[in-house]
Amino acid sequence: MKQGIVYLVGAGPGDPGLITLRGRDCLRRADAVVYDYLANPCLLEEARADVEKIYVGKERGRHHLPQEQINELLAELAQAGKTVVRLKGGDPYLFGRGGEEALFLHRAGVEFEVVPGVTAAFAAAAYAGIPLTHRDYTTTLGLVTGHEKPEKKMSSLDWGKIATGMGTLVFYMGMVNLSLIVRELIRNGRSPQTPVAIVRWASTAQQHSLIATLEDVEEKARAASIGPPAVIIVGEVVDLHKRLAWFENRPLFGRRVLSTRAAAQASGLRDLLEERGAEVVSVPTIALAPPADWGPVDRELDRLAQTDLLILTSVNAVDFFFERLRSKGSDARALAGVTLVSVGPKTAEAFEPYGVKADLVAADYRAEGVVALLKEQGVQGRRVLYPHAELARTLIPDELRALGAEVAAPVLYRTVVPQEGGETLRELLVKGALDAVTFTASSTVDHFVAMVGEDAAQLLRGVVVVSIGPLTSRTARKHGIEVTVEPRDSTLDAMVEALAQHFKTHPTSPVRD
Repeated sequence: MKQGIVYLVGAGPGDPGLITLRGRDCLRRADAVVYDYLANPCLLEEARADVEKIYVGKERGRHHLPQEQINELLAELAQAGKTVVRLKGGDPYLFGRGGEEALFLHRAGVEFEVVPGVTAAFAAAAYAGIPLTHRDYTTTLGLVTGHEKPEKKMSSLDWGKIATGMGTLVFYMGMVNLSLIVRELIRNGRSPQTPVAIVRWASTAQQHSLIATLEDVEEKARAASIGPPAVIIVGEVVDLHKRLAWFENRPLFGRRVLSTRAAAQASGLRDLLEERGAEVVSVPTIALAPPADWGPVDRELDRLAQTDLLILTSVNAVDFFFERLRSKGSDARALAGVTLVSVGPKTAEAFEPYGVKADLVAADYRAEGVVALLKEQGVQGRRVLYPHAELARTLIPDELRALGAEVAAPVLYRTVVPQEGGETLRELLVKGALDAVTFTASSTVDHFVAMVGEDAAQLLRGVVVVSIGPLTSRTARKHGIEVTVEPRDSTLDAMVEALAQHFKTHPTSPVRD
């Protein structure tokens, strides 16, 4: 049997976007992923669906698997012929026990490779607006762990050299020993007025930066209930935080926002929200399913040569249409001579991966916009194909037929209520754990109510409800749900921007665990 290999991959400090391209590529080819408490679980989405996932996270006072057993597990998996990714928070070789694991694999004769990651000190400083070095402040930097082996106490460190030998000091895992760190630094010559930053959950939506001095940092940390995971930054460069902080200043920072989009479409909204600082909770309230009968769609696909216009009004419709076309052994060439009509720019963008571009894009991102656009173009005597969601309004076919067009409108896909997620939604609402809920279609509202229960509107009181447009808002109000934010344009970008503006003009305390 061919022996496998172990990749010791640094996952970075929390923001999944900080993993290296090499680390992502290793995840995509892995047969097994052995991952840590501080490795963002979102990164597991990069792995294959059939990958073996093994959690060995270590939290203070609670180890899922002792280090010695982790070492043995990595070797056993590789010796069984598997490609293994050991996904570690931060960098494997910087206070991450990666060296111990590599030595064990070397002794066991197991091939391994180390993929560096962004270490917590660098990420915490950058995301808190603190350059660890600066020509006007210091050109020296020291990294110290505050959590060594039990037999290696911090009190045994050479504090005389540490305290004044480096301009900037960063302590990893030092919150438990904060009193000792402060005492020894001051006793060994560091000024009590030296600026200090404690950065908790660096690079995530829960990041919290506390700024103090050596003299008062313990008191401030107790008052703010700051605990691990955190890094402690000591040095004059901390003063730059006042001018260079950016991460925690984003418009939706600290806000917990629910996305109700289908799982396959959730990433687009999630990315927009996270770019503005939100913590996104995804609980799909719609699942997509094919029509009960493909026959009507297939008959229209066979008649594309006689079709003048194809109207697709959502990204879902684009994907279902072209996948069905492909399943019948055809591709975009079958649309030669057909005018492609899209609702809005996002739907138009969805055409491009299939090798075509939308010819006409409605400026009003609703069915009314399509009708107005085609009325200008003229449709009398023309054959129109409008494959749509099962519960779509009949406005487009009705209006176009009234204008003299021949319209075929087969059901292309259905939206159904997911089997799971209702309990999670209720728990989030009952606990008051959400700042905002987003609805991107009427079906997301209907299904949300079906999953949560008849008291959904009551549970949403105090939560900012964001609707993508008038039709979705109408559905929400039908269920007694008050819509707080509705953008002028019915797009995801406009919806997220409107939410950011709402919190700017109506600031409230963000949700904290």
